[in-house]
Amino acid sequence: MKRFTMLAVAAILVVASALGAFAATEVKMTGDAMIYGNFWSGRNFTGWNNLNDTGNAAGTSREEAFNIWERFRLRSDFVANEAVKFRLGLRVQNTWGTGTLTAANPQAQVQVYQAYLQFKYPGSDVEITAGLQDFSLPGNAFFCDSVVFGGTRAAALTINAPIVEDVFSVVTGFSRMIDVNQTFDQANQGHQADELDLYFLVLPITVDGFKATPWGALAVVGRDTNLGIGTYGWSNTLMENVLAPGTGTINNGWRNKQNAYYWVGSTFEVTALDPVRFYADVIYGAGAMADRQANKRQGWFLDFGAEYTGLDMVTPQVFAWWASGEDGSTRNGSERMPTVVPNWGPGNNFLFDSSQEFTLDSNLGVNPVGAWGLGASLNNISFIEKLTHRLTFIYMRGTNSPTAIRDDNLRVGGAQNNNYFIMGRDLSYNESLISVSFDNTYQIYENLAFLVEAGWAHGNFQKSIWRTANGTNSLYNKRQDVVKVAFGLTYKF
Repeated sequence: MKRFTMLAVAAILVVASALGAFAATEVKMTGDAMIYGNFWSGRNFTGWNNLNDTGNAAGTSREEAFNIWERFRLRSDFVANEAVKFRLGLRVQNTWGTGTLTAANPQAQVQVYQAYLQFKYPGSDVEITAGLQDFSLPGNAFFCDSVVFGGTRAAALTINAPIVEDVFSVVTGFSRMIDVNQTFDQANQGHQADELDLYFLVLPITVDGFKATPWGALAVVGRDTNLGIGTYGWSNTLMENVLAPGTGTINNGWRNKQNAYYWVGSTFEVTALDPVRFYADVIYGAGAMADRQANKRQGWFLDFGAEYTGLDMVTPQVFAWWASGEDGSTRNGSERMPTVVPNWGPGNNFLFDSSQEFTLDSNLGVNPVGAWGLGASLNNISFIEKLTHRLTFIYMRGTNSPTAIRDDNLRVGGAQNNNYFIMGRDLSYNESLISVSFDNTYQIYENLAFLVEAGWAHGNFQKSIWRTANGTNSLYNKRQDVVKVAFGLTYKF
């Protein structure tokens, strides 16, 4: 039956292409594939794959040190004319020996990751996109993407209206990101607030040598929304990104049925001094401000980067960021900016979920919110034709009070039982991380490349936060450096 599903999907594409040709609809196909091996040592700075693993002792290590990943994506554009098209994107992704990629009873796992209609309003350049689409809130490409929401997809309606060509436009829209119960809520529960809806407004402005993108977003989050949904990174869920630490340990949930979250900010890019370029983001975010005190969350995030593009063999880059952190109490709410799905990280460093070419199982998911850091990168290093390198160094330190993390750990029965604050992901102001990454690309052919991504990270952690009274099964006692090596092929067509 599973094999039949795969054949059926292929048949649908063939028939659709044939019908499209008959109806004078142009079909354009693009795609990409990657196959690579991934090695980890000391993941999570402990080697433990799970902090509170049901059925196993807390702090067990069951993760395979080496996996082979494969991802194939096919994007088909059904173009009626210059103004109307529909995009369908399909993908298969998993490790070798699992699901579709196993020789023993393979199970087809074809996913739809793009499905949207895009058209221009008649007689204008206003572009409307509706459906499952690549979606990000504004963020500088220098830092990969948005620290609030980026690097992924959402079912959304977006409207892009140019006001002054190449100078000023208005981008607005709506996304229903989560609807737990879909059409009908659970029996005997009445109407449940089980949605996460996002409204946004973006106003990009471009003049000679300068670009700014002021933006704002408003999310309405229901009390019955499943905030346990995992996001990218290591053991990361919407719960840690959205809620205050006291919501689960002090109040046992929200008082309000729905709470509003909002963000305001702007990106900046200065190229007037080219070949020296500057980049920055300034964001303030807050949520649940009308709920109980311990449920409130608000904070700031700022980043700054600069690069020199006047050299042929290397592009030097420097960067820094700062984000507000928790004060000494979790009873007065959270002082960290809320996020949804961050996709932020300078220099491709594997500390953060950012621009790693090998995207699956690629990073440590360290939280840039509640921390400050600085670093430098030598990008686009090239001494030999077709061979490029990138070397990045990062030092970061927390802005969170150790008291807030320690108190939250105690309420849930110890640090090893708490997935809200995790050692190495969330840092107090007494803790730091250093990391070095070295990425290499050899362009075998124009569309085929061989890559090696390597990284090392070391953490300095506070014993009183992560060590239990008797030291048994202590996170602090199990601390170790992290090493990552990934190597393989990418093909784009």
